[in-house]
Amino acid sequence: GQAILARVGQLGADTLLPDDPGFPASLTTIPDPPVLLFAKGDLSLLASPAAALVGSRDHSPYGREACCELARCAARAGLTVVSGMARGLDAVAHQAALDAGGGTIGVLGNGLGVIYPAANRSLYQRVAQVGLLLSEFPPGERPHAGSFPRRNRLISGLARVTVVIEAGERSGTLITVAAALDQGRDVMAVPGPITSPTSVGTNRLIRDGAAPLLEPADLLALFDGLAAPVKTREERRPPLLADDSQRVYDELDEAPIHLDALADRLTEPVGRLLAILSTLELQGLVEQQPGNLFAKAS
Repeated sequence: GQAILARVGQLGADTLLPDDPGFPASLTTIPDPPVLLFAKGDLSLLASPAAALVGSRDHSPYGREACCELARCAARAGLTVVSGMARGLDAVAHQAALDAGGGTIGVLGNGLGVIYPAANRSLYQRVAQVGLLLSEFPPGERPHAGSFPRRNRLISGLARVTVVIEAGERSGTLITVAAALDQGRDVMAVPGPITSPTSVGTNRLIRDGAAPLLEPADLLALFDGLAAPVKTREERRPPLLADDSQRVYDELDEAPIHLDALADRLTEPVGRLLAILSTLELQGLVEQQPGNLFAKAS
């Protein structure tokens, strides 16, 4: 026990027991609840409304685009994006949530301090700094075959809804779906072409009763009134003012402009600018186009 606690200290991590105030309440009521959690990062994320975005390690360009869009919209709406830190769509979901200035929780199938897969090193460091890494396994423990199903029940348990973006016929993602259903959580699936191997699992989920997710609003509707619009990390600033929105709107034109160029022109941090643009988009005044381009709504 002492060695584990020493390792936790070295990693700058925290331990959470079920009777600790910071322990996620959503995990106390699931079948087979965790008895101890190791965490590194922003513990406040455990208290915010969360959506799990999960999908194949091997994904299509369509899956990547859908995942980016959903993670971005969820993050901007104030939801925490939960996923499993695997390669593929998990990594896409975490990155997109952070890029949008939101929060993300990476649930590990190994102990803190072990970077698996190795390709996710920079993502691991980024989530530890500005999101939250969470594990049930002692620091330094390597992953093994049984680790990932145990991890998956925590991913679904932390979230109000599990969204499956792409899944093949025998995808491990379906273990997370089974856990979500066992826990009484909502499951949504993104439909895909019936000819695409990476959408066989998601299309079957829809056929078998999962709610189809056709646009980000379908996801956000589950959280109506629960999530506060995102306070981006740029600086937890005072509420956005109408004249800020006006200034951004006046700078836009029918011809699309890239987000970074707009941020330079207005000397606004990107996260804050995104929050203003999202509000204008919801009001129907601004249109977002692929590639982070924005224009006045025609």
